[in-house]
Amino acid sequence: MAKKFHVEIVTPNRIFFDEEVEKLVVRTTTGDIAILHDHTPLVTPVEIGRAKIIYGNDKEREATISPGILTVDESGAILLTDAAEWPEEIDLDRAERAKKRAKERLEAQKKNEVDETRAQVSMRKAVNRIELAKRKK
Repeated sequence: MAKKFHVEIVTPNRIFFDEEVEKLVVRTTTGDIAILHDHTPLVTPVEIGRAKIIYGNDKEREATISPGILTVDESGAILLTDAAEWPEEIDLDRAERAKKRAKERLEAQKKNEVDETRAQVSMRKAVNRIELAKRKK
């Protein structure tokens, strides 16, 4: 059994997660990274994606996360993110509407009517939420 370490995921609205785990996997700007007990200290930006939390004994959970910052030190890992949701918290209809709005914005961008970067981020967030919600149902 692997040693456990403390992981905290914090959003502006709440402490989303605060437990001891065996592994945390998130997507950084340079790719996926797995954090284990006694990981080298680091600070890295986190991309839109998922946080995979592995407790051990084949127990794991996934959550969607928005961009943020991951810090790791001797006390554990802290992920500060704009938003995080468990699959059961995702309103699939709302996510589908957000995806549709983002797609419309991207199409309007071709006519120079909107900010393309903002529309792309909205699209990535919506697709991420939809994929996780559908996978866990």
